[in-house]
Amino acid sequence: MKFSNFAARFDDDSGIVQLMDDLGSAMSKDSDLLMLGGGNPSHIPIVQEHLKKPLSRLIETPALFSSVIGNYDSPQGNSDFIDSMVEMINKKYDWGINSKNVALTIGSQSAFFFLFNMLAGEYEDGTYKKILLPITPEYIGYSDVGLTPDLFYSYRPKIEKLNDRFFKYRIDFDKLEIKKNTAAMCVSRPTNPTGNVLTDDEMSKLFSLAELNKIPLIVDNAYGEPFPSIIFTKTKPLWNKNTIFCMSLSKVGMPGVRTGIVIANDSIIKTIRNMNAAINLATANFGPMIANDLVRSGDLVRLSTEEIKPYYKNKMEHAISIIRREFSDIDYYIHVPEGAIFLWLWLPNLNITSDDLYERLKIRGVLIISGSHFFPGLVGGWKHQKQCLRITYSMEKNVVEKGIATIADEIRSI
Repeated sequence: MKFSNFAARFDDDSGIVQLMDDLGSAMSKDSDLLMLGGGNPSHIPIVQEHLKKPLSRLIETPALFSSVIGNYDSPQGNSDFIDSMVEMINKKYDWGINSKNVALTIGSQSAFFFLFNMLAGEYEDGTYKKILLPITPEYIGYSDVGLTPDLFYSYRPKIEKLNDRFFKYRIDFDKLEIKKNTAAMCVSRPTNPTGNVLTDDEMSKLFSLAELNKIPLIVDNAYGEPFPSIIFTKTKPLWNKNTIFCMSLSKVGMPGVRTGIVIANDSIIKTIRNMNAAINLATANFGPMIANDLVRSGDLVRLSTEEIKPYYKNKMEHAISIIRREFSDIDYYIHVPEGAIFLWLWLPNLNITSDDLYERLKIRGVLIISGSHFFPGLVGGWKHQKQCLRITYSMEKNVVEKGIATIADEIRSI
């Protein structure tokens, strides 16, 4: 059957399709695959215990059950949850936002679909605008959400080698050019896939460049503060009316409820509301209902800093120790892990592409993500793109240990 050009953008070669298909296969009950490629958060017992409480209240309160299950919510999002977010953000960061500055979406992926396509693409006057990614590697999920092709342009990072086989990417401000057809800039912080956290100085420069060029700065905060706070460096979240700040409930431990949160000026929020109404009719009730009391009480922030952050820091340190053990005779570098739930492995002497290594490891029952998928909008060949792997450390320890050992063994066999 023939499909439209729109449908062709979602073919099987898409990196995000490959990722989620692999994730679904690995997470099925009868699978023996070692999943080191996906972004599924860990099932942290103490977090899940806290999530059970609002679910119990839902079952035990007939009026609440009827409302959550039986009613459409506002296309802007559940008003009680939005009010709780406003109160929490203003108390913690003094941003001065109100309910007109917050909208919910069916997961943060749909938020970026809305934002990229409302700001970039073809305009009424015939101009074509793009999203600037100031640094790559960048999130795999951005690549395929554009309604039109060639929606991004981006730049290589500076690479700074550090001690103990670590390295760090930094924005190359000397080469960063904001073109006239730029609709917005976008960065993830912490960065998926690398675990990089842009410094406060880098963020300050981006804020200034955005204001100077009269374009918004989109900050993907899926792993950052105030929740889930999977960030291991000291940072200060910033916002102004030129900033679009995106959050999610997924990495707290609720990816199944599909709840994205956007904080922006009221014209952006109004447009998201209208898009939600046209595409989804309404936003989902379930995630906001579960999270509302946790946000209002401060428990979600407390759980993030006291439980979720140290949990993942321990997982990260364990995974690094396994890499050091298994890769002792292999030339490798790890991006300094400053946040998120991934390790970014650079193999400068890999004599096949990371795509080929992905296929070989899949045959051996280990799923990783090839680094080649994480450079949207980057033109010109760069060998580095095909020398990197993203490995998640959120899975059980035995899965991480066996998976890393198999990766090392396969690299030696090449």
